[in-house]
Amino acid sequence: MLQTKSAAAMINGAHAIADEMRRTEGPSYEALLLLAKARNDAYAEVAKGDVGSGLSLLNDALMQVPSSHDLLSDMAALLLAAGEHQHAVIYASRALAITPSHGPSLYTLAFALAGQGHHERAIQALKELAAEGPARENLLQEAPDLVPLVDLELERLQGR
Repeated sequence: MLQTKSAAAMINGAHAIADEMRRTEGPSYEALLLLAKARNDAYAEVAKGDVGSGLSLLNDALMQVPSSHDLLSDMAALLLAAGEHQHAVIYASRALAITPSHGPSLYTLAFALAGQGHHERAIQALKELAAEGPARENLLQEAPDLVPLVDLELERLQGR
């Protein structure tokens, strides 16, 4: 059970997001703001060194908004950072099922697959990110600092 004030606020925010999405049949501006706050709260916990609390906050928000590719992608990224490659693959794949050209999710998927030793599948994902197209454009827009890492990891994996 979460016991911090920010965690309680996060849960209330996640409930508000779900209520607003049901009311409007899609995310309103207010729901998107609450979703962003939930994600920021989770990353604040991670920044304090508590990856477990960050994952817990994201998981609680996902219970309310299971179709959020942003939450799924964030969960995948935190799982990758925690070395939980198998779970990172699952969450990144779920995010990509919702938004197939989501660059950060494809990035996480590639690195998690590489971490599991699935080099050919990782190379395929990295090639999609390295080539001009919607996934690369999205990665450039959302996380441009990751783009050079795509090329480095692709080179490393292809040199094996």
